Amino acid sequence: MTHTILVTGGTGTLGKRVVPLLRATGHRVRVLSRHHREPADGVEYVTGDLVADEGIPAAVAGAEIIVHLAGGPKGDDIAARNLVRAAADAGSVRHLVYISVVGADRVPLGWFRTALAAEQAVTGSGLPYTLLRAAQFHEIVFGMLGKMAKLPVIPNPGGLRFQPVDARDVAARLVELALGAPAGRVPDLTGPTVYTMDKLIRGFLEEQGKRRPLLPIRIPGKAGRAYRAGENLTLDGTQVGERSWESFLADKESIATR
Repeated sequence: MTHTILVTGGTGTLGKRVVPLLRATGHRVRVLSRHHREPADGVEYVTGDLVADEGIPAAVAGAEIIVHLAGGPKGDDIAARNLVRAAADAGSVRHLVYISVVGADRVPLGWFRTALAAEQAVTGSGLPYTLLRAAQFHEIVFGMLGKMAKLPVIPNPGGLRFQPVDARDVAARLVELALGAPAGRVPDLTGPTVYTMDKLIRGFLEEQGKRRPLLPIRIPGKAGRAYRAGENLTLDGTQVGERSWESFLADKESIATR
């Protein structure tokens, strides 16, 4: 049976990987975009804004599956509430899949709190849902380190560990979940290795052919304590992606030298 699948955030880092995979399954794919786009590659685009609550009813109309990937620096909770309200009103949605972040309920930072509030909007919506928490994508870590490497001295927070995951692994898992039955919260998805911040920084600098002095620092407050305690990690009850940070860096290097 062919379904209409709405993808929010379909033009972002993760969405650009999810949408082609969904199209390859033969289902009708619709993407909610803040900017007007003509249909392309069998994908329909609907203009709307989740935070501003604009265009959402048209986006969800007739959709049986929603894959909610849209996210930003703020407003994810508002976006989720607006989406689930419109989805409930549409009456056609039988499965809502939401991607969140590992540690959403444990790390006392604004972004994590907003992600948790978005989760609560989904789980309390009355809609059949699947909730997947993932670690930070390799692209996000790479971008963060790139900004740090522009400094003459790179701050090196002690005690911080990360499990970066490849967006391709997350995309494949989301498509698998979207085409399956609603499963509630499923095991977190992380990369195959836990890295210290020091290891990530040094690997990035080596890949970029750069040299920078590192300045050991200590992140203060509740956030620092949470990170040092590994509250942003999932060390058990998790699903592990295949592609490592080292593999991602090698891919970036091959792209840069083409």
